[in-house]
Order: sequence, then C-alpha cells, then structure tokens
Amino acid sequence: MGFIDKIAWIQVEDGAILSTRSVGRDVYYLPGGKREPGESDLDTLVREIREELSVVIVADSAVHVGTFEAQAHGHPDGTIVRMTCYTADFRGEVRADNEIEQIARLTYADRDRVSAVDQIVFDALLRAGLLRSGTR
Repeated sequence: MGFIDKIAWIQVEDGAILSTRSVGRDVYYLPGGKREPGESDLDTLVREIREELSVVIVADSAVHVGTFEAQAHGHPDGTIVRMTCYTADFRGEVRADNEIEQIARLTYADRDRVSAVDQIVFDALLRAGLLRSGTR
C-alpha cells in the first residue's frame, strides 16, 4: 500500500472552485502538490501554487480547511492520497503554468470530472454552503 502526501489550495469564488487539469490527465485536481523533504504545509502550498498558477500565496492568510483521504487517481489500488487543504489570499493573476494545461471553475455539478479525493472535498464544501450545486 502506497501513500501520497499532498497540499492543496481551496479557492472558491461565487460558489465555484478553482480546479486544474495537467497535461495528459483526464480529470481535474485542486491546485497543489506533493511536499518536498523538509517543507512545511505552507512552504509546499506557496511553492506549488507559484509553479502551477503563477500567483503568490499570502502565507499568513492561510486557513486549514480540512484533511481528506481517498484512493489516488491513476495509481495502483491501495495507494492513498492524503490531501491537506487550505484557503489563502493571493497576489497576481491566475494562469496555467508548467504542467497545468487547463484551469476551470467547477461547481458541484462537475463532481464527476474530478479525482476521488477532490470529490470528498466537493461534498464537504457543498455541505458548508460554499460550493454551488449547479452550473449557474
């Protein structure tokens, strides 16, 4: 059984969440990525979001939203991803960079277009009244 430690950014606007699709992938993921040795959650969040979306996370504005676990998409059965999620303010204009091919604003109606762990996050955000249930 494998384990993936991921940090993700929750950026919800008007009931839709910022999501990304990497080159060659068939599903959307919350922006973020794997921790490098010695990095804190916030170090990882700042680095990954800068690399993927070309914006600067305001680290002292970060708020832990939750930690979620599920089968890792595209990995052998039993490989679990643990995704620790934060909201945070940012500076700059969001744009796809590096491996990110597409950026989208998704609502709960798009739940089937995201990874299993992201689906759990979508469920939590809908229950909290933060994610819109439909397209408009």
